[in-house]
Amino acid sequence: MLGPLKRQIAASLAREIHDRFGVDHDPVVEIPPRRSLGDLALPAPLHLARVLKRRPREIAEELAAAWRPPGELVAELRVEGAGYLNLFLDRSRFAAALLDAPLLPGAQEESAGEAGKIVVEHTNINPNKAAHIGHLRNAILGDLLVRCLRALGRRVEVQNYIDDTGVQVADVVVGFCDLEPTSLADVKALPEPFDYTCWDLYARVGRWYEEDPARLELRRKTLHQLERGEGERAEMGRLVAQRIVARHLRTMARLGIGYDLLTHESHILALHFFAVAYEQLVARGALRLESEGKNAGCWVMPLEGTEEFAGLEDPDKVIVRSDGTITYVGKDIAYQLWKFGLLGKDFGYRYWMDQGVWVTDVEGAEDHPSFGGAREVVNVIDARQSYLQKIVRAGLAALGHDEAARRSVHFAYEMVSLSPATARQLGVASEDGKAQEMSGRKGIGVKADDLIDRLEEKAREEIAARNRELPRAELAELAREIAIAAVRFFMAKTGTTRVIAFDLDEALDFEGDSGPYLQYALVRSRAIERKVAAAGKGGTLDPRAAGALPRELWDDDLWDLVHAAAQIADTVDKAAATLELSLVARHALELAQRFNALYHHHPVLHEEDAGKRHVRRVAFAVFARALGALADLLGIPAPARM
Repeated sequence: MLGPLKRQIAASLAREIHDRFGVDHDPVVEIPPRRSLGDLALPAPLHLARVLKRRPREIAEELAAAWRPPGELVAELRVEGAGYLNLFLDRSRFAAALLDAPLLPGAQEESAGEAGKIVVEHTNINPNKAAHIGHLRNAILGDLLVRCLRALGRRVEVQNYIDDTGVQVADVVVGFCDLEPTSLADVKALPEPFDYTCWDLYARVGRWYEEDPARLELRRKTLHQLERGEGERAEMGRLVAQRIVARHLRTMARLGIGYDLLTHESHILALHFFAVAYEQLVARGALRLESEGKNAGCWVMPLEGTEEFAGLEDPDKVIVRSDGTITYVGKDIAYQLWKFGLLGKDFGYRYWMDQGVWVTDVEGAEDHPSFGGAREVVNVIDARQSYLQKIVRAGLAALGHDEAARRSVHFAYEMVSLSPATARQLGVASEDGKAQEMSGRKGIGVKADDLIDRLEEKAREEIAARNRELPRAELAELAREIAIAAVRFFMAKTGTTRVIAFDLDEALDFEGDSGPYLQYALVRSRAIERKVAAAGKGGTLDPRAAGALPRELWDDDLWDLVHAAAQIADTVDKAAATLELSLVARHALELAQRFNALYHHHPVLHEEDAGKRHVRRVAFAVFARALGALADLLGIPAPARM
């Protein structure tokens, strides 16, 4: 709500400046550093001083004498400092409006059709083994971005890329076909968790190669069959990928993460997407065939003369190898073209009924949603892939799609390790007391489901110690909700440029910077109105009555809570624009800390003064709405009790 008010005020002041001074100016509305300076501040006079060749304060005083801020929510306008126009809001009316006004814009302020679709691709786990803790950061950040964009009124399509023809799947196929020969029927019959079986097999295949490097020829043979989609190994690969993707979807569903479309690399190859992109790249001179050197026989993208790749020792990138196989980045250029609707080809689509999601196919249903054709594409991929993402953008630019290249966004993040204490608790060796990094190839890591299970177990122990009378089913559900909050908040609260060491105890700390801490504050605040009703000390909060409360009833600290709650849309907008989603988590934490600091010093039930009680109810109700909205964005469930 504060966002629309700021835009309304800025537009009104812009008109006043134009009418009075004949100057076009786009005013900025800021939040003052101290409450004594008001609730909103406009530094427009400072910016106009040079143009008008007058002192800023003189300009501010002239504007203050003539301009009347729009609406009924501004109570006072003052000139402060060197020439700021500072606004003081009508606290009761503003807080009352927040009781039922939308705190996030949703689809109200922006036409999703006009803005265009944003494709967000995230998760992208190789379908060769169980998801591990590192994959969770990708999926949680991607899902949080999607939720933020949709809360801001944007139309978003969520894609999960399934690399079902890559080296990782090939190695598991080699495991089933060569290391431990197993028939297709027997692989179909293997019990769940199938992804756990493949986790161990994948690590064994890696060690098997090391014993005799000649065995790597089996990988090459398998890769060729997977890429052609023909032969027994290709059939085994399809079975392995499908079973593991089903398990990955189940794991992500535990955390409330879903997708609109699963795109399969095998279908990109079968439909010859890259052939189309290749012809375009060759025609534009963006690829050249090397006749000598280490890349002899390869088609490479020359990047030496481009600014972004200047200074690299070997900037040119192989797109097609000498044996005719396509590199990852080559397929990704074709895929990126399709996402923007620039390829001139499309997938077939079918609905995977068992999983409740659309998937690509070579042929498919006639009636299906429209996919791709985005205005902007965000690829959530770890920071190690920055170079390859730059090449994808360079490929689009080389084809003349400069706008699409600019709108191809790499949402990069750093990796996840385990704290030494958590590594010990989860049975993973930690060397020299350092954080333990993951290695799927070596079989080192913590499976995502094992982590969630352990969080649920620890949450159940904590809750049972606090409330031994809780029914078993309710205990299990509450433990599940707390575990989700713990892992999702932990992955979101740290800036994406930092490697994080996941710690079980820190994630579940009910009194620390954690998801359970937010849940506790939310449960406590929502219980206030139930207790008030049960005690007969007030009916349902009425915005009209709340808006008429005297100004002197509002303590500054209660008002600060309301003012911070009103800023959540600005925070979400900034987080989505900068891709620094930790801003959402930190704002939620700040609100919860403010509330918990006020809760005991501003009692509601035991306050005899009806006016003070009313103001506190309003402030805490606004807080509950704001924290609930942020918790929903963070994917944190709101338990009935803690």
